[in-house]
Amino acid sequence: MAAALTRYVGRILSRPTAPMGGVSVENGGVHVPWLTSVMTLRTSAPLSAEPKKKKKVDPRREQVMRERLKKKLKKLERVPPELIPIEDLITPTKCLDETRVRSAPRLSFDESESRALLLKEWGRYKHEQHLAEMQAIQLALKAQKEALDELKTESEELYQAALQPDPLMFPFSHEGPAYTPPKPNYEAPDGKYTDITKVYTQ
Repeated sequence: MAAALTRYVGRILSRPTAPMGGVSVENGGVHVPWLTSVMTLRTSAPLSAEPKKKKKVDPRREQVMRERLKKKLKKLERVPPELIPIEDLITPTKCLDETRVRSAPRLSFDESESRALLLKEWGRYKHEQHLAEMQAIQLALKAQKEALDELKTESEELYQAALQPDPLMFPFSHEGPAYTPPKPNYEAPDGKYTDITKVYTQ
């Protein structure tokens, strides 16, 4: 048995091979040998794929599935929708603790009296400052009115020119983009932040 096997392998190895194509012709037939040259061009057989066959769906089973879905939808419609809580309007529990009350510092009698006198003195000072400002504004308006009346009697053109706003009193200068035009679809970055938004599912 072993001798026959070695003779068969020897016959196969002793067959002549094609120089470049890797195909030899023996006894009028085409034979592809085992030992082909490394430089030969090899091609694989075309692999034709077959489209997946659609599974046949039983119409009764599909009807049962639709009825189940309709029942589930009816159950969901009966249950009222759960509202998503707005956390910005919810007071945290630690702020609702009534035991967390900050006690006011206890002041001595002399300290409380000095603070009360200081507040009264500050109120008098601000009242006098307000009266002085109002008096200065009234005097400026009165002087302006008298000057405009005198100007109107002298020249109507100068009076109308004096009523126009002065552009040099409040100068304003504005420059456009100096280097590059703005990008039309540019979205400015919001900066780095950690998104801790909770996602609720119903």
